[in-house]
Amino acid sequence: MDFNAVYHRANDNYCYPLNKDELVINIKTGYDVKYVNIVQGDPFKAGILGGGETWNGDAVNIPFKKRLKNQLWWTTTMAPQFKRLKYYFELITETEKWYYFEDGFVSEAQMHLEGRSRQCFVFPWMNPADIPVTPDWVNDTIWYQIFPERFCNGDPSVNPEGTLPWRNTGSVRNDEFFGGDLQGIIDKLDYLKDLGISGLYLTPINEAPSSHKYDTTDYMKIDPHFGSEETFMRLVEEAHARQMKVMMDGVFNHCGEYFAPWLDVQEKGPESEYYDWFMVREWPFDFSKGAAQSGQYYSFAFFDSMPKLNTNNPAVREYLLGVCETWVKKYDVDGLRLDVANEISHVFCKELRTRMKAIKPDIYILGEIWHDAMPWLRGDEFDAVMNYPLGESIKDFWIDKGQTNEDFEYTINRCYTGYMQQTNDVLFNLLDSHDTKRLRSDVKNLDEYFQQLAVLFSMPGSPCIFYGTEIAMEGEHDPDCRRCMPWELIDAGDFRDRMEIVKSLIHLRTEEPLLRNRNFHFPNKINRPRVIEFMKVAWENDYVEVIINCEDEDVEVPKEGEVVFQRHYIDNVLLRNGILIRRVRR
Repeated sequence: MDFNAVYHRANDNYCYPLNKDELVINIKTGYDVKYVNIVQGDPFKAGILGGGETWNGDAVNIPFKKRLKNQLWWTTTMAPQFKRLKYYFELITETEKWYYFEDGFVSEAQMHLEGRSRQCFVFPWMNPADIPVTPDWVNDTIWYQIFPERFCNGDPSVNPEGTLPWRNTGSVRNDEFFGGDLQGIIDKLDYLKDLGISGLYLTPINEAPSSHKYDTTDYMKIDPHFGSEETFMRLVEEAHARQMKVMMDGVFNHCGEYFAPWLDVQEKGPESEYYDWFMVREWPFDFSKGAAQSGQYYSFAFFDSMPKLNTNNPAVREYLLGVCETWVKKYDVDGLRLDVANEISHVFCKELRTRMKAIKPDIYILGEIWHDAMPWLRGDEFDAVMNYPLGESIKDFWIDKGQTNEDFEYTINRCYTGYMQQTNDVLFNLLDSHDTKRLRSDVKNLDEYFQQLAVLFSMPGSPCIFYGTEIAMEGEHDPDCRRCMPWELIDAGDFRDRMEIVKSLIHLRTEEPLLRNRNFHFPNKINRPRVIEFMKVAWENDYVEVIINCEDEDVEVPKEGEVVFQRHYIDNVLLRNGILIRRVRR
């Protein structure tokens, strides 16, 4: 047996309560393991622990598994009668049987040694207060990310000085202003509603000198070049009237260079009452050689203009929590996205959840984390993170032509075995954003573009498209990905065909519950290495099948079910670069 491939622990994504009655248990093994049984029962079935009892559990087969690159992920769901469970595993290969306990592997002979300990795995108690709960509405939401300065200029009277004419084509720089504002978003709400959008994610709108606003000057003030508090409240009200949620972006890892406490520190040094609000190592600062780069204080990356806030300091935490409480109470927003969330203290994240959920229990708390985020997703901090690993995994299949459908299966399964199921339901899925190259500039043609969007809208979680995705807007890395939305060209109908395809995918995602379902598998019945095929499953004979042809030639697909979306599909033949989504009920 490949012992090194076997892994389990009785917590996190390997063992957790799905709800008050069900306990999910997962274990990794090598491909040599053909059967896995869990031997389980109540810890006190034979008496109290340490009382000389002989504990024996009941063996239950684990039938479900997902394939990873070098391991199998076995999963089952138990319903412990008394809300606690003691267990170990029986692992069977073609030639061996081993028992897997918390302290390692035990042979058949060792199992029968009188007096030998059995250090079982234990889930002590399914406390309702400890069960991770995520907002139900998020899984039903189609998000639309807006970079306000470049979306729409609805009120020229609040334009910043030096505002440029709206640029319908061409690149942009971060130091250019075009006058996009909150009124512009209000003016386009009906457009977004018609597109099928049900959630708006706005990058920062608080006062800041830059076009991106990630360098906050005043957390309690709407940037005057975006509008007023009344404008934003009206935006939220109008969005809610159209059944759209609104999520704000909170920049709490760092502030901007004009944040009043930071100005005080620059002036007074250690004598400033705000000195410990930041992570200062040496004062006074020498900006001529890069104060952050030289280690005089910590900042976001090495930007002198974005000093890092010390969220280990209770005074800082209380200030920022007060900011968030004001946002939620005053504006009635539905979600908070935390920028650079992985650098903020866990203490702050825990307090944030407690305080925000007390005000609005179903508020969505989202962290910007690009890597494995399990430490933030145990139910006491964030509801979800931005699912960049999924987006990169999808795009890699089209970039790396050497990958097969099995590689695609492995990487998608990796993305959805890293967290708990209730987290998977609300992961913020995206293919591009204000921090990345736009999808259209990452692919060779529109066929690949729509294929990747078809995958995005079929995955568990909550899909988000960046403004302009519906027209296949181009854009290289920051700042070019932040181009102006070309309303003149949109209104002239230049992108009508592209928009109809995206609207169809959004509509299908909205109307077909199985596309939002967490349950999927890869049958790979079509024996072609570059044909992606997966099913979103209700029951064995009730599923939605997604087939994407990335081969260099056409592929015959046996007729089955009802076609609900297709592109380049004719008479049971899925042409090169084709998409087929069909509903099957037997």
